[in-house]
Amino acid sequence: MSATADHAEERTNPAARLGFQPGQVVQELGYDDDAEQELREGIEAITGQDLVDEGYDDVADAVVLWFREDDGDLTDALVDATTMIDPGAPVWLLTPKTGRDGYVEPSEIGEAAQTAGLAQTSSVSAGKDWSGSRLVTPKAAGKK
Repeated sequence: MSATADHAEERTNPAARLGFQPGQVVQELGYDDDAEQELREGIEAITGQDLVDEGYDDVADAVVLWFREDDGDLTDALVDATTMIDPGAPVWLLTPKTGRDGYVEPSEIGEAAQTAGLAQTSSVSAGKDWSGSRLVTPKAAGKK
């Protein structure tokens, strides 16, 4: 695919910047009615597979965790998110953008990630109302 086509896909598919690949199994946690449907559909379009939920009982290639301020303990949610993925697999933490209901402070994300044994490697706008933080185990933090 050309660089121009890559940029066109990024504009039309919000999931293109998240680094998913065809054939990957992506486990989705914390889904609710407020989740960004366009992003979810974009992930499925890239991977060619439906997102799997909490009931998935095999190892996933990545996790998408929707988390809002009142969803409980973020550290616990991140630890739970890493239980069904291999070391180095990304956890995309999706939180409401600044000023939206359920907004989570960046400092809270950083502290929870560190406590859960994860390192934040990048952040993206994941749609109109959501921000995404890419978290990985530290030994894989240099890889993308």
